[in-house]
Amino acid sequence: MTDPLLSVQDLSVAFRQGGRETRAVDRVSFAIAPGETVALVGESGSGKSVTALSILRLVDGATPEGRIRFKGRDLLTLSEPQMREIRGADITMVFQEPMTSLNPLHRIADQVGEVLRLHKGKDQPMSGEAARARTLELLNLVGIRDAERRLGAYPHELSGGQRQRVMIAMALACEPDLLVADEPTTALDVTVQAQILSLLADLKARLGMAMLFITHDLGIVRRVADRVCVMLQGRIVEAGPVAEVFSNPQHDYTRRLLAAEPRGRGNPVPEAAPILVEAGPIRVHFPIKTGLLRRTTGHVKAVDGVALSVREGETVGVVGESGSGKTTLGLAILRLTASQGPVVYLGRRIDGLSASAMRPLRREMQVVFQDPYGSLSPRMSVAEIVAEGLEVQGKGRSEAERREIVARALTDVGLDPAAMDRYPHEFSGGQRQRIAIARAMALDPRFVVLDEPTSALDMSVQAQIVELLRELQARRGLGYLFISHDLKVVRALANRVMVMQGGQVVEEGAAEEIFSRPRTAYTQALFAAAFDLAAAPTGAVNE
Repeated sequence: MTDPLLSVQDLSVAFRQGGRETRAVDRVSFAIAPGETVALVGESGSGKSVTALSILRLVDGATPEGRIRFKGRDLLTLSEPQMREIRGADITMVFQEPMTSLNPLHRIADQVGEVLRLHKGKDQPMSGEAARARTLELLNLVGIRDAERRLGAYPHELSGGQRQRVMIAMALACEPDLLVADEPTTALDVTVQAQILSLLADLKARLGMAMLFITHDLGIVRRVADRVCVMLQGRIVEAGPVAEVFSNPQHDYTRRLLAAEPRGRGNPVPEAAPILVEAGPIRVHFPIKTGLLRRTTGHVKAVDGVALSVREGETVGVVGESGSGKTTLGLAILRLTASQGPVVYLGRRIDGLSASAMRPLRREMQVVFQDPYGSLSPRMSVAEIVAEGLEVQGKGRSEAERREIVARALTDVGLDPAAMDRYPHEFSGGQRQRIAIARAMALDPRFVVLDEPTSALDMSVQAQIVELLRELQARRGLGYLFISHDLKVVRALANRVMVMQGGQVVEEGAAEEIFSRPRTAYTQALFAAAFDLAAAPTGAVNE
């Protein structure tokens, strides 16, 4: 590779806190040719994202050392104004979590249009009409259904998958030479994931764009990358063409990654197990307001007549595309969003209870949210985050006792209790998700809604979390409502499965029956995408 587009040479990044230095990236070197895709893979905390952020000089609290040459210029020697010229125009990035990357106070049209005005309107200002037209074109390009109506939406009005598509549209707005994609399909269901990967491949071919693709999903690496670099504890331990590394891995860690996959099946449920939660038919309809007076002209039927029950020790998996109503259903059962229809917990109807009356039940009914970036306060330490519920519910008579409970909870999810006084930004995405699980489990709940709890985790850690959830369930008799687009994880945990589309259940039954003999075309498309991504029908599902 004589003239690489990007050349990273001996890159090191160290974070310092309280006189202690932690080296997140240790003398990493690789190069990317024009039009080439290089994948960085490894466990959470291996240094993948820090490496990517260093290229754009976006690492907070550390100064990268080494050399990062892009088109012959060393990015580490450029001034901040020079870097701003490169960011968003020549090099763009799709971040792992779109909810923290999109401004909650601005509409989608304004946010995408800002990128166009900053970089496309430098010589000749771009009119608002031209920016809107280009934004609409980009939203259609990334497959957002009813794109014109979404122009006026705020980020919180979109599903996780739709927000990620907006981020991809923003990154592609100026047709960059290099796209840095940090887990760009993590929040997407499998069929939409297949569409996005096909879209990126098409754009790469058409624009001659190069990609640095960061992921924990080795199936994606097989499909999108030309070369792969495997990272462990801040170092690249193996690198080479994808076909060669995957067929003949040389390093033990690479072999472990290739062998890692959630295994097993859901815990057996005793026939006499009591029902913890029984709900439905539940309806959650959001009003559509239009016009100057904001009159209600219609409704979005997020959940439309769904009924379910969860027994003690049982896992009910809820699967479907982004925007199908999975998360809204879970929030309605927990009384975290308004709904119509009965919700019964341990024989007591709770759908009419006030917030204060629900508070004592919060200890027994917990949730792990999809987004650990948004659900963990950046101003609180991990110890404070996990202990907050303990204080509210009066569990733990003293601070020392609560810290002991926090330490046990962190150990249960595979985190070092010695790190409990650190803050969320000091952890990787996967580690933050573990913190969120620890916070829920610290209260010893009986019923837990798990909303994509493994979506941010690499394959090996997914397998560990699945084992952890199974073990906790067997020991405590927990009931899980497991919401996920990762069907391999659902298959390893669920006793029963519900398939949702457009706010309704299109298929449900015993997990083994659904996975072995899916009846509806929609379920078959989901499974085809999940278990054979390369063969997934790219037009099967569209948001």
